[in-house]
Parts: sequence; structure tokens; C-alpha cells
Amino acid sequence: MRFLSAWILALFASSTVVLANDLVILNGRVMDPETLFDSVANVAVKDGRIVAITKEPVTGKETIDAKGHIVAPGFIDTHFHFQMPVGYSLGLRDGLTTSMDFEMGCAGSYIAAWYKAREGVTGANYGCAVSHEFARAMFIDGSDGADYLKDGPIAALTTRAKTGWSQTRPTLEQGNAILAEIDKGLQAGAPGVGSTVGYMREGVSSREMYEVQKVGARYGRPTGAHTRYTLGNDTQENNGAQELVANALALGAPAIVLHFNNPGWRLAHQMIIGLQEQGHNIWGEIYPYAAGSTTINASFLEPKSWIDGFGKRYEDTMLDPVTGKYYTLETYKATVASEPTRPIVIFKMPAEDQAKWLTLKGVTMASDAVGATPYLAPWDYPMDQLGGTHPRTAGARGATIRLGRENNIPMMQLMSILSYNAAKHLGDTGLKFMQERGRIQTGMVADIVVFDPETFTDNSTYEKGAIPSTGMKAVIVNGQIVVRDDVQLPVFPGQPIRFEPEDKPRFEPISEESWNAEFSTGMPDDFSYAFPEGKKD
Repeated sequence: MRFLSAWILALFASSTVVLANDLVILNGRVMDPETLFDSVANVAVKDGRIVAITKEPVTGKETIDAKGHIVAPGFIDTHFHFQMPVGYSLGLRDGLTTSMDFEMGCAGSYIAAWYKAREGVTGANYGCAVSHEFARAMFIDGSDGADYLKDGPIAALTTRAKTGWSQTRPTLEQGNAILAEIDKGLQAGAPGVGSTVGYMREGVSSREMYEVQKVGARYGRPTGAHTRYTLGNDTQENNGAQELVANALALGAPAIVLHFNNPGWRLAHQMIIGLQEQGHNIWGEIYPYAAGSTTINASFLEPKSWIDGFGKRYEDTMLDPVTGKYYTLETYKATVASEPTRPIVIFKMPAEDQAKWLTLKGVTMASDAVGATPYLAPWDYPMDQLGGTHPRTAGARGATIRLGRENNIPMMQLMSILSYNAAKHLGDTGLKFMQERGRIQTGMVADIVVFDPETFTDNSTYEKGAIPSTGMKAVIVNGQIVVRDDVQLPVFPGQPIRFEPEDKPRFEPISEESWNAEFSTGMPDDFSYAFPEGKKD
């Protein structure tokens, strides 16, 4: 009798635990890209974490019937520029639970304020690398102290109206100030460094790019780069990737080759995979679109490059997403003069390559999402009134699943590139936030998507880029349902993606004297040809 009573008590206690779950997801196809688990099961969530994955019955305060649906880790994007309330909304409707920008990034001195502004008011997890470009704008163009810098990547629509950030070689003093500004962001916890060196190829020397990556290396954090010769031909593109990778190898640092789905992509991918097999934490991004997006004043779009160098025509390749019209040489010149930071869409690759990129091993799918107008709209702004954006902003993940469906790409491959691969690489830098996401496993944080693999799809187009994806049964962020049956709910459980801030900087200014002391046996004092200020008088 005593044994029976104990057994009944234990059973009751077990039932109490089951009933105490906050959320249960029932009868879905559960997919974990790390372990390759793929089976119909129930998932229980409590206090923001997965507490059970089982075929046994489970109950909870909230229930999602996932029969016929996939239950997978929430999607992670390392290249999402639209880090604003309505941008997060577009991403969430597309299954994006973790949104970061590792290209443009945020100004170093404003990193802390940027994170503070999103506390408690953001539906998705959020993070921002520290910006190389904004540091140059601050100390070359005089943007330092400008209030708009707190808006992060969107600030480029203002700073890019000037040209020093892209075209001017800094003095040694300016260069050290730029590097110190980048260090401020890392000291404040930024998860890495973002560089748009491809837009700054005239102004950024090889020395500067190496020193930028060196600042990140001191913290063990990755530099993500729009590589030097993007856009370029198949040789130039790979030369740009090689610069980033060679610096990373010399410094023992991680690196991200951003959106390498450009000419020469097969070689770029082969190099990256070879380095991964040797144990290096270097990876690359792709997105499933034949067209990119940028501002119209990008240097590689000038006639001498786009027409004379690449043999392109504006009439075939440069689209205005607001008017839906293609540019001519005349309208291009007029717009550059009157509105130099106007967003445009550029067709640059064959459409048949879109699905091929999704099959690549070890890559991440990162959208390169750009802003829509109005940029400062609230999270619940009517999305049918948004304009002026690339379809990847609203639909990159829906497009990935649709193209996978149309081309018989294994679903586990798609789940890997949409979630786990990014979490794994960033987690290996020591970022605890990512060590606990990108996986459907007991004990992991409950960032989860539930979607119908037959109907989840993108709806955005080049003419109407802000139409949300559909077919998402539920999007769960930190254990809370944020999207249910394609409707975003007024809940804001998003958490910051960052390292703990540090008390002291790690940056050490560069100088001739320090270089000579470390790399020579006694160089004459007036030997300064390798430094920006040139030979002394």
C-alpha cells in the first residue's frame, strides 16, 4: 500500500509538470538541423524554453495543432538592414525570429543606445554589428554627434549623401579615430564588425581593411563584409573575398563573406568549404534573388563601370521600385544629382541560379533586407501602404521554401541554411545567445516556426516588395506566440543579441614606431611610405 501511494504521488507530480507547460505544439513534423531529428512529435515549452519533445501526450496553457505542419527552429538572418519596427514585422511574417545586420551595422558610439531603444518593444530578437562605414562618415564627413545615427543601418540614407566615407583615404590620425570608434561598439557588446568595403573601394586601403578586421579579432568576433569588388566579374568578386579571408586567417579571426551569390560564386563557395574543413570559422551568405538592391549613387553603377566595364544597360537592369520603371542613362544621371541615396533594384545574375544557391553546403540564407517607406512606420502600419523596397525584405524565407518545393531541395537543407548554420557559426565565437537557438532540442530557447510546407510562400514582387509572406501557422519568440495564422500579435518578447559590455577598450593605435618595433630590427625613423600620411618632409 505504501508503495502504491508513492507511485500514485509520483504520477500526480508528473501530470502536474505536464499541465504546467506554457505552450504545446502537437502532432507536427519536428525538424532539428543539428541532430537531423525528423519525426512527428509533440513539443512542450515552459518559461521560454523547450522542455520536452515526445510522442507522449502533453498539455499546456496554450495549444497549437501542428498536424501537417513543420515545426522547426526560428529563422535567423545576419543581414537584415531594416532594423525598425515595421521591418521587424515584415520579417516576423516571414518566420524571422532573430534579426541582425552584419554589413552596414550601427555606429560604435551609438550601439548602447540602439539596443536600449528596442527593449520591450520588439517582437523579434535583434542585434547589430558595429559599422566600419559609419565610423568613416563620422571622422571624414563630420557626421559625429548626429542624432540620426542612433537609427542604425537606416542612417546610411543620410550619411551617403556625402562622399568622404567612400572615396577619401584617411590620415593616420583619422584612421586611428575610425578604428577606435569601431572598438567602442565592440566594447559595448556588438556581436561583430560590419564593413561595406565594396562601396568604399576607392577610399579604403588594404591596410585599413586589415586593421578593421584586427579590431574585431581582438575580441574574437567576426567581420562581415560586402567584399571589395562586389559588384564585379568572376575574378574581381573572388579577389575581394580572398582579401577578407586572408586577413581573417592571418589574424585567427572569424569572417563572413556576405552575399557571395554573384559572378564567381562556385569558387567562392569552394574556398569557404575548404577552410571550414580545416577548422576555420569562416562562412558565407546567399539569398534567392537574381537582383540586388542599393542606393543609386553606388560607385560601381557609374557608367564607366556598369556600361563600359560590365557591358550592362540601365534600361534592362536598373529598376525603380517606387515607380516600377527602368532607368535610362539620362534619368540615372538626373536622379544621382537630385536624390543620390534613392533605393534601386539591380538585376545582376541569371534567374536559374536562384535555386542552385539554396543547395550549397554550410551557407546561411541572409536576406539583405532593405528599408521600405515610410522607414519610421510603427510595427502595425498597414503593409499594403509600404513602398520602395526589394521583395527580399518581406519574402526571402518564403521564397526559399517555395523554390525548395519547386526544385525538390531537401527540407532539412533549407532548415539548416535558414537557421542552424548561422547559430552554429556565431555560437562558435562565444555568443551564448546563438548557442541556445537554431535548434529544436530539450533545453534550448523556444524560438520556433510552425508552417505548412505546401503553402508557405512569398508574395512580394519587384513591383510590390512589401507584401508579407503567408502560410505561417505560428512564429514563437522566446516562448511567446508573436504570429498566429499569419496575424502578428501585440507582444514584444524580442531579446538583444550581444556580448556583455566591457569596462575597457582593447584597441591599440597604430603608428610607425610600433610597427617598426614589432616587424623590423631597426628601421630608419623617416621611412613612412606604407602609412597614409606618406613620406615625412
